[in-house]
Amino acid sequence: MSKRFSDLGLNEKLQQGLVELEITVPTDIQVKTIPVVLHQKSDVVALAKTGTGKTAAFGLPLLQLINVENTEIQAVILAPTRELGQQISANLESFAKHIPDISIATVCGGVPIKPQIERLQNPTHIVVATPGRLADLVKRQAVNISNISYFILDEADEMVSALKEGLDAIIKEIPKSRRTLLFTATMPGTIKQLVQNYMSKHVIHIEADMATVGHQGIDHQFVVVEPIEKLDVLLHFLNSKLGQRGIIFCKTKAAVNKLAKKLAINKFSSGAIHGSLSQGIRDRIMGQFREGHIDILVATDLAARGLDIKDVAYVINYHLPDTYDAYVHRSGRTARAGAKGLALTILQQEEVNDIADFEDELGIHFSELKKADAQSIEENNTLLWAKKIFKTKPNRSISETLRKDVRTIFHHLTKEELIEKVMAHQLAQTSLAPTKADDSKTKSKKN
Repeated sequence: MSKRFSDLGLNEKLQQGLVELEITVPTDIQVKTIPVVLHQKSDVVALAKTGTGKTAAFGLPLLQLINVENTEIQAVILAPTRELGQQISANLESFAKHIPDISIATVCGGVPIKPQIERLQNPTHIVVATPGRLADLVKRQAVNISNISYFILDEADEMVSALKEGLDAIIKEIPKSRRTLLFTATMPGTIKQLVQNYMSKHVIHIEADMATVGHQGIDHQFVVVEPIEKLDVLLHFLNSKLGQRGIIFCKTKAAVNKLAKKLAINKFSSGAIHGSLSQGIRDRIMGQFREGHIDILVATDLAARGLDIKDVAYVINYHLPDTYDAYVHRSGRTARAGAKGLALTILQQEEVNDIADFEDELGIHFSELKKADAQSIEENNTLLWAKKIFKTKPNRSISETLRKDVRTIFHHLTKEELIEKVMAHQLAQTSLAPTKADDSKTKSKKN
């Protein structure tokens, strides 16, 4: 029989908030973690894949443990990115709807620090932060975290690698008597070292059903392409998913920008995020994606880490990730909250052997997707060409004489005849155009 939140020891106010959010059945990590956080005093290391409800696993018991009469900061929650920090705060606020006296402050980088300093002058129980910004606030003596009782690290595996300096500065400021709760999707050596260095010897280890939950509902596929056809195969796939939401991951910021430009040229509803964009632009693009105004997000790993976006139908690895952990985080953006999803990796022939390693390490199975044939690619490119024409705005600077002369040429054609002729011309042009492969062959012959 499935457990209910009432069985886990949560009070009625939190249960009421969950009912209104239509959250009725706790996930495996929530069932295993909430009673331990509520009723024991030990540090906790919780291993659970993305999309399994980790925020509620630590957020719900934390809200119940806060003493609202004590106006000092009692808990610090660290997240690797501003987007995830904002998301955690929003979740906590919704969970605490019927506990209005709880005060939660969000202090993350990428935005002006002055309003955050002013906010922290008011009574605050929980601070949600990114390590760099919190370390800056501590240095400015704008926040006092020396008396906290709870220290929570979410997506800890990313923080210890990319944001270690800020994390170390914060740990020096918090009391040794605090209770540390560490949540991670993977357990690399850096996490094990952090547990050994900064957590008590009597740590409780909790592990969700890692064999199934983290990948449940995800169809892992790969498609093998030649470098020259990689973009065409991607565009063919995206055209088959029109109206569905997806995320495309690239290794570098430059690759994100380049691919996003290609998608825009081909009139796909898309946006790009990476660390070099201003926080305002990142927030705007994420808002558009979250609200369904754009369908495709092109991103680097860190920029999209931990994001919980509903109804992401597919994730595409335009470049094979360097680590198994990165694959876990990327694929975990789809199939969230019990939904189904697809994780497609686009490979070159020399990368195919790596798939077996990913399968062995992660305990998953990849199936090969047969790439579209040349005719399908050509037809898809013609559709994209037609879409570009359809969305092209009329050129008002064309002289009336030229406009009249062109109309005269086409005057006796019906709409259907004109479409047939324009299509035939386009197909002739594309079939005659030399490919990059042809160019390279020609050059080699000359040499």
